[in-house]
Amino acid sequence: NYALHHPQTFSMEVWGGATFDVALRFLHECPWKRLQLLREAIPNICLQMLIRGNNAIGYSAYPNNLVESFIEQSWKNGVDIFRIFDSLNWTKSMEVSINAVRERTGGIAEACISYTGDILDPKKAKYNLNYYLDLAKDLEDKGAHILCIKDMAGLLKPYSATLLIEELKKSVSLPIHLHTHDTSSIQAATYLKAIEAGVDVVDVA
Repeated sequence: NYALHHPQTFSMEVWGGATFDVALRFLHECPWKRLQLLREAIPNICLQMLIRGNNAIGYSAYPNNLVESFIEQSWKNGVDIFRIFDSLNWTKSMEVSINAVRERTGGIAEACISYTGDILDPKKAKYNLNYYLDLAKDLEDKGAHILCIKDMAGLLKPYSATLLIEELKKSVSLPIHLHTHDTSSIQAATYLKAIEAGVDVVDVA
């Protein structure tokens, strides 16, 4: 019913990240069964999960073959889009997951740029525009299907979003998906400026 009335919905993020251990530790449920039930109830919208690169959905680095098998099983149980990130933007940690999605599933590898700083503030030189453009090119070269700007702390300001989206569109040929948290209460404006600049997808919750 939801898909019928909202056909513009790109995906629903329903699994991965902390949802896995919350189901196990606190709800005493099987996270795999939860995913299967969601897939059954939502057959016609892409389901998305969050995966922390080599940490998968845990809190330590796991062997490559475990991460690869986990991604393959997630795909078989209903995940379509794998949002892959590393909190420090260490792309090598994301490479195994990107390759696993491409080679072992029919899913989409959405690789993330974790945003911090302020690209319009010249005093904040470390995380400047070129830092993010280089990161995006690296992720495109590593095989990402989609690029996500992951603004976990709501730091991406409206006019920074304009600049970032416009320049990313010139630098890479990937669709761009913007995710932000409204901790600063200006993220509705950030979304509007990003949409004006040509962003392909925005997250709502």
